[in-house]
Amino acid sequence: MSGLHIPIGTPDGSRTEHAENLLAPNPSAMTLDGTNTWVVGGPDEVVVVDPGPDDERHLSRVRERLGERRVSEILLTHGHLDHSGGARRFAELVGAPVRALDPRHRLGGEGLADGDVVTAGGVEIHVYGTPGHSFDSLCFWLPADRAMLTGDTVLGRGTTVVAPDGGLADYLRSLDRLRAAAESLEARALLPGHGPVLPDPIGALDGYIAHRRERLDQIRAAMARGARTPREIVTIVYADVDRSLWPAAEMSVRAQLDYLEQPN
Repeated sequence: MSGLHIPIGTPDGSRTEHAENLLAPNPSAMTLDGTNTWVVGGPDEVVVVDPGPDDERHLSRVRERLGERRVSEILLTHGHLDHSGGARRFAELVGAPVRALDPRHRLGGEGLADGDVVTAGGVEIHVYGTPGHSFDSLCFWLPADRAMLTGDTVLGRGTTVVAPDGGLADYLRSLDRLRAAAESLEARALLPGHGPVLPDPIGALDGYIAHRRERLDQIRAAMARGARTPREIVTIVYADVDRSLWPAAEMSVRAQLDYLEQPN
């Protein structure tokens, strides 16, 4: 990878040699700065990863940024609407199929699964199955840049919520897999679905894994103090978190309680 460009103040325009981020205008507590739409490939042909929400301004901006480059395929890291909502419209704009793990989000193309390799403009994209945030979460490894597109499995800032269509046991296994891959592949960057690029993949993943283990210990301690419901646990474990984020915290607590109830 010849270089990593991280803009100051916004992830918009972040790029590696073969990947560029165009930020969707959908900032929120859950989406951080907005959804990162990644354009990946060579000078003549690219794939677009996560077109983002169904926002005509954003989709048109991505289309204009492509110039004369052809979009061979649209890839989804997962089916949540902040990543996939604009996929159908963008497919119409560029005349490309949509590929995803979940058949409900495919359009005129094949599925995507762990171990698949997609090529665009001579740039290989290796598919990693990383369920947990959602059941259909995928990450994409770019060997040429030694960078991993992580979708919502790893964010550029803060931590990931395990959604109702995901699971913590799967998520922990996915983090362990990404950690091992980052070391063995000598990864230089994580390119997330929200937030800035992470130039220290191993450090970021170690932090994620440690945070999850710490939260589980905190929930065990809260339960030992008598907390039983997810809301009661949130008021103890997430007492220092802005209350606007408590609904998301409660979602994570439910996932952690499900995990703790599973047999070892």
